[in-house]
Amino acid sequence: MHRRRLLLAVLIGVPLGVGLFTMHYAGGTAYLSSDPQACVNCHIMQGHFDSWQKSSHHGVAVCVDCHLPADFFGKYLAKMDQGWRHSKAFTLQDFHEPIMAAESSQRIVQDNCVRCHSELLHPSIANAATDRDQLSCVHCHRAVGHGAWVALGGPERGEAAERERK
Repeated sequence: MHRRRLLLAVLIGVPLGVGLFTMHYAGGTAYLSSDPQACVNCHIMQGHFDSWQKSSHHGVAVCVDCHLPADFFGKYLAKMDQGWRHSKAFTLQDFHEPIMAAESSQRIVQDNCVRCHSELLHPSIANAATDRDQLSCVHCHRAVGHGAWVALGGPERGEAAERERK
């Protein structure tokens, strides 16, 4: 009986210990916060972070405000889902370039756009938050939070506007 308990403790303890050490060593605990610097732990996100700093949303929203649900349980479930997918993709190097948001992440962003800006939206759009056939806010407002166009006033704005005119 004593050997079984010891074996069970080892079978549970070793993977748990290795997992906790790896999470700590890789700075994984930073992902439990709302600090935008946590997103830059992954170097592929540096461009998104830099353009967010120049965006119109910089003063009013951080990454988690747009990319995670507002409710506590939804937020941490999404963090677990996204963390698993991101760590698997980057470890195995099987992610799409340029990096693209999963459908579930796109739904979260859309829901947050509607939640924060419902007073600006036509009622048919604001009330259609559960209608997945609706036009996505980022379809037209892709550069508001971050992106290639960096929002109004950003250094790439003039170049993007010039390309749009051609």
